[in-house]
Order: sequence, then C-alpha cells, then structure tokens
Amino acid sequence: MARIGISLISICTLLLAACATQPPAPVEDRSLIEQVRASEPEQAPGLQVFPLRNPAVDELISAAEQAERDGDLGRAAMLLERAIRIEPRDPELLQNMAEVRLAQGDWEQAESNASRSFDVGPRVGELCQRNWRTMALARERTGRHEEAHRARERMQECRVEPPPRF
Repeated sequence: MARIGISLISICTLLLAACATQPPAPVEDRSLIEQVRASEPEQAPGLQVFPLRNPAVDELISAAEQAERDGDLGRAAMLLERAIRIEPRDPELLQNMAEVRLAQGDWEQAESNASRSFDVGPRVGELCQRNWRTMALARERTGRHEEAHRARERMQECRVEPPPRF
C-alpha cells in the first residue's frame, strides 16, 4: 500500500514538473484573417489606391466573403480562384486568397499570394500593410522569426501621407 502511495506521488510530481517546463501556449483572441485585416490606429489614414474591377469579379468576391463568414474556407478559396482566373493581376484578389490560405494553415501559399499581391499592387496604403502582415504571420508560423520581423518593419513603409490639398 505504501509503494502505491509513493508511486502515485512520484507520478503526480513528474506530471506537474512536465507541465511547469512547457511554455504557455500563445492566446490569440482573433483569427489570423482578422489579424491581417485589422489596421493599426496609427496606420489607418494615409494614401490609398483602389483598382477598377470587373462586375463578375465583384460578385465572386461577395460570394467568397459570405463563404468565409459561414466558415467554409474551401468554398471561399474556390470562388477566389475563379475570380483570379478572370483578373490574374488584381492585387486585392491575390491578397484575399493569401488571407484564406493563411486561415487554412497553408503558410507557403499565403506568403506566395501576399508577395504576388505586393509585386503587382500599389505598394502603399492598407493593401500593402495587409501584404506584409500576411507575410509576417506566415513566416512566424514556419519558424522564420527574423524574416517575420523584417516583414513587420517593411509594413511601416506602406504608410504614405496624401499630398496636401489647396
């Protein structure tokens, strides 16, 4: 009986010691997409550039946004892929796809789409910030913390004040 008590105490001690050596899991109160789309208060205004868009693409984007709200990321990705076939160089479409891929845990595709969006996009404003935020999160998830830090620094360059109006 004493051996069982000592064994039980030993097991409990080992379990508690194992728990104590594990770092706490990060607590995220927002989804990855919300993290990317949330603009920093100090970065909100500034110059913004918006492309003209095909009405068919607008409908596909609306359907993809609804699928995303419904939690159907697979359908959202499929709808965005169709839109990208129509407008393959639309930076906002590419960024939306990057955000869906990020939410799906496809870090490489998320980073690739965000990078393509940046390459063909305006390189200023909120879309540029979302590009770099996506790249930073994807790099963090793949353990490339130094590259993620550089991506966050590059995000600061996206903020350009509009010219003064007279």
